[in-house]
Amino acid sequence: MNETGLRQQQDSSPSVAALMRGRLDLTPATVALVVVNVLVFAAMLVNGAGLWHSPNDVQLAWGAGFGPATKDGEWWRLGTAMFLHFGLLHLAMNMWALWDAGRLVERLYGSSRFIAVFVGSGLTGNLLSLIVQGDRAISGGASGAIFGVFGALLVWLWSERRLIHPTEFRWLFGGAAVFSMITIGFGLYIQGIDNAAHIGGLISGALIGICLFRPLAERHDAKNGHRWFAVAVYLSAVLALVTHIPPPSYQWEAELQARREVREFLAADERINNEWRAILDTGRQQGATFDQLAGRIDADVTTQYQHSFEQLSALTLDPSAPSTMTVEILKKYAQLRSEASYWLAEGLRTNDRKLVNEALEMAYRAPYVARGLEPPPRAEVR
Repeated sequence: MNETGLRQQQDSSPSVAALMRGRLDLTPATVALVVVNVLVFAAMLVNGAGLWHSPNDVQLAWGAGFGPATKDGEWWRLGTAMFLHFGLLHLAMNMWALWDAGRLVERLYGSSRFIAVFVGSGLTGNLLSLIVQGDRAISGGASGAIFGVFGALLVWLWSERRLIHPTEFRWLFGGAAVFSMITIGFGLYIQGIDNAAHIGGLISGALIGICLFRPLAERHDAKNGHRWFAVAVYLSAVLALVTHIPPPSYQWEAELQARREVREFLAADERINNEWRAILDTGRQQGATFDQLAGRIDADVTTQYQHSFEQLSALTLDPSAPSTMTVEILKKYAQLRSEASYWLAEGLRTNDRKLVNEALEMAYRAPYVARGLEPPPRAEVR
């Protein structure tokens, strides 16, 4: 086609940018994705998330990406993480980008292909993030999938550049490219931005965009070789990522069990402390014999601390697990309190005031000693 004919075809082609302003019923997938992300964020707010930042336990409970959890069998986190946002600003920025680019890409590729781009890019970006981030960070957000949308848009615009008006091409292609580069550039310098998901999403989106490319007008010179090459590259890349996932630094299920045991121990410790004080108060007020007090301490205090120590000792945690240090501190604390209550009971049985004071001092010092701290001095009980 000569230059005059090409110019005439460009002038007669519909405006690509106008597709972004089409009726919403023509872009149902984009609308649905935005609505789902907003509804999930609202549900998280109702269930303990913060407006500007969500606690880690809330993020994990709702399916955020986290290396130890994902690699311990919770692979669904690669998908659920695409729909979680950890603050209003995080959500607003991603939904603005999705709304702006998603409607155009959905009109260019069609709804089903657009969903394939979004989901495929999001999963691949999260998979790359799983490898790069390791077991350090909790991740979430639709940005990896959105970068995939931009990757597919760049592919389509470049492929159809001869049929698009030059001004419109420069505006759309340049805007999408600059947005992608600036955002990735920020990720190199700002901590907390998951650049691996962004880069993985952008590249996979471009490859999927080539695979699913739909031209502006049917052409007889279309070549399928590029499609099959892109398919081969994409599948090879996914296979390489899957086969290079490193093992988790600790077992997530064991970590969760440790956290449950810690919560149960703390609740039990409060109850045992109340029983300890109640036993001593009863002895002072009702004149119970020392043998009676000693028996109650053995049954209600010493035995329970010994049981707690055994439960904590039964946990099998990797040294790098977050709860390992906490469990070791609580084991030491339970052991010290168990010994203190034992010697308190012995002191009461033998009417040894010095042993009673030493046992009470041991009980007082236990939480400090267990953490390796020096407790403030405490006067003897006389």
